[in-house]
Amino acid sequence: MRAFNITGMNCAACSARVEKAVSKVKGVKSCSVSLLTNSMGVEGNASDSDIIKAVERAGYGASVKNREKKEKSEDDLKDRESPKLLKRLIASSVLMLILMYFTMGVMMWNWPAGAFFEKSHTALGLLELLLTLSVMIINGKFFISGFKSIIHLSPNMDALVAMGSSAAFIYSTYALFMMAYSESTGDHRTAGMYMNYMYFESAAMILTLITLGKLLESISKGKTTNAIKSLMKLSPKTATILVDGKEVEVSVDNLHIDDIFIVKPGENIPVDGVVIEGESAENESALTGESIPEDKSVGSQVYSATA
Repeated sequence: MRAFNITGMNCAACSARVEKAVSKVKGVKSCSVSLLTNSMGVEGNASDSDIIKAVERAGYGASVKNREKKEKSEDDLKDRESPKLLKRLIASSVLMLILMYFTMGVMMWNWPAGAFFEKSHTALGLLELLLTLSVMIINGKFFISGFKSIIHLSPNMDALVAMGSSAAFIYSTYALFMMAYSESTGDHRTAGMYMNYMYFESAAMILTLITLGKLLESISKGKTTNAIKSLMKLSPKTATILVDGKEVEVSVDNLHIDDIFIVKPGENIPVDGVVIEGESAENESALTGESIPEDKSVGSQVYSATA
């Protein structure tokens, strides 16, 4: 099975869409996509380039996974997304609070904004535009992913976020220009009316709250991957196999189907297999949570990382 890294996935619908797109490629026998590790396994004789093109046509990115070390698979589970989302959330929150001060505080509760902004509605509107634009740039990933998915006719949640915040920003920008025009003609009453039609804080609020949701989701995902990494550490890195009647210790990466391996008392089972000789009891609590060992005899299935 060939392994690929997949980028741009953010929900179960994304992984299902990638799996469906790759399954249609000629020569692909089976395809399995993991949202947890952002990876994909493919069986078949289809070329890597065809598989990558299918993923890209679906609106996502793909690359062949490096096959250097087994420890690499543990590194793939490392939570790299949460720290990035946390930085985005902090920056967005700070800018949004400043924006809320000038929009809700100044307009609704007459909080002080300085003589310059109090005399010019346009200057205040421009400040709101710049603050909102900064939040949008910080969270630009939503717009890249969202509009890219729309172009590929496979809209995802990011598309809704991008469209909602863009609509609020564009309408508010229109109101700002109309307010500036009214002020230039001396029609301050109309200028004040258009000031009430600006929703810059809504665009920033949408992006900030969705980023918070993404962070909570990423933290939850990280806890799951930590549990998987703990299970991976239970699995031995080597196995003792029989070669011409002799015991030879090899890396589990070099094991093949139909290899005969030996598990001695007290050792963990390196890979899944079937008992062909001997009897014992297998502790499967790491997989099933059942504390009572299960008796195994010839023909019984045994599992990796159990003892």
